[in-house]
Amino acid sequence: MNKTIMFKDLQELECLAAQRKEEIRSSADAVNVGGNTYYVSAEGCDEYDGRSPERAWKTLAKVSSAKLCEGDGVLFRRGDVFRGGVIAQAGVTYAAYGEGEKPRLYGGDRDLADHTLWAEHDPKNHIWRLTMPILDVGTLVFDEGGTWSRKLIPSYIGGRFVCRDAEERPFEMSREMTDDLDLYWHFDTLMTTRPSKGADFPVPQVDENSYGTLYLRCDRGNPGEVFRQIEALPRRCMFKIGDRANIHIDNLCIKYVGHHAISAGGHVIGLRVTHCEIGWIGGTIQHYFGTDPNYPQGGRGTVTRFGNGVEIYGGCENYEVSDCYIYQCYDAGITHQITTGGRTVTMCGIRYLNNLVERCVYSIEYFLDMNGGDTNSCMQDIVMRGNLLRLAGYGWGQQRHNIDTPAHIKGWSYVNRARDYHIHDNIFDRSAYRMLHLVAEVNESCPEMRKNIYVQHRGGMLGQYGGNADGEPPILFFDENAADSIRRIFKDEDAVLYFLEE
Repeated sequence: MNKTIMFKDLQELECLAAQRKEEIRSSADAVNVGGNTYYVSAEGCDEYDGRSPERAWKTLAKVSSAKLCEGDGVLFRRGDVFRGGVIAQAGVTYAAYGEGEKPRLYGGDRDLADHTLWAEHDPKNHIWRLTMPILDVGTLVFDEGGTWSRKLIPSYIGGRFVCRDAEERPFEMSREMTDDLDLYWHFDTLMTTRPSKGADFPVPQVDENSYGTLYLRCDRGNPGEVFRQIEALPRRCMFKIGDRANIHIDNLCIKYVGHHAISAGGHVIGLRVTHCEIGWIGGTIQHYFGTDPNYPQGGRGTVTRFGNGVEIYGGCENYEVSDCYIYQCYDAGITHQITTGGRTVTMCGIRYLNNLVERCVYSIEYFLDMNGGDTNSCMQDIVMRGNLLRLAGYGWGQQRHNIDTPAHIKGWSYVNRARDYHIHDNIFDRSAYRMLHLVAEVNESCPEMRKNIYVQHRGGMLGQYGGNADGEPPILFFDENAADSIRRIFKDEDAVLYFLEE
């Protein structure tokens, strides 16, 4: 029977989230390494062989360049900070050793809270310039997330930067940076004329070799003196998986990455991400090409941005993300997705289990966009269970232009052919827009729902569920009809609803 319960306060739910967070952050090391074990510490040396804690390597660059074999393990010392990114190798486990907090892997090359790194650029408007060139930055995070920047990104049309909301007006940094901690990254050294949607027009080529100039408005003075910590989210991944198989990432803290934290693509077998903390991800420029029907607020020459906590773009088998704490991602906390372009793609054996995901635009995202003549692709054997998904669209990623997309589970409205797809025993705690966007070409491809808990403001959105072959299913609201909608349309017979009163 579907039960409706009035919710007096959020204290119990807050305590549950805090407990889950602490359990994940304090999880013990329990990986089994069948091959050689290599150690990495902040006091190591890349000239060592890495085969013992006393002869540990020092840098992520060494981890990427080392010749590892399937079955090997790379263990990072707890309590240490490592910077840069890792090119992961097939069959290798990346995990932790020692005592204390999880090893911290940060995307930025250094902490920018140093007054010698900043020069006053425009005293009248309190604009400061970072004196070293830097990759595109998704945002700046100050003092462990106490606050962050609003990133200004103009469009690039007709050979010049223009304001996104008024394309007839040239973008002038001093005029547009109106708020304290506004951020602007400038780069136009390399150009590309790759077509987009059938149109050719030159735009800046933003990639991992594009080092530009960073500007920050700071009304209180030199940023390096105002803040004790400034972490940039640069345009790089922390773990590049590609299509390499049987990689396990366990018990690491991955933060401040402007691309995706863990990025895989092609056809990926056996990727496992367990007991990790992943936060402050994305926001860098993917490309200036537009238009895109999912971004109706943008136009020709506008910007698409990264990124996700854990992503597979392509096919997959035996893909697991479990017991992770993921938060403050510009896009999705966890995702599997692909636009097939005529290829046949299979996504199977997907498990998202017991994760705490907070303040991402999409807690979990998936889509199978079958186009280019593809009629055979499919998703199958998918389980999303025991997850606590909170506050979709309430994080820093909502500074985006397309503000009407957040959801806890975001399937968009593609073909999304699926079978044996189950969503049960999860808590969906508030979304700034839809709670759930579960649409496919046919109703049979939508997930089986069971024993989920729904927490939303009265009158807010519940979302969409169903087939779209004959038109989009209606958007449902969290109102007096919500219990009936969840029972009748979602078929979640044992759901529990909590209504939050304004």
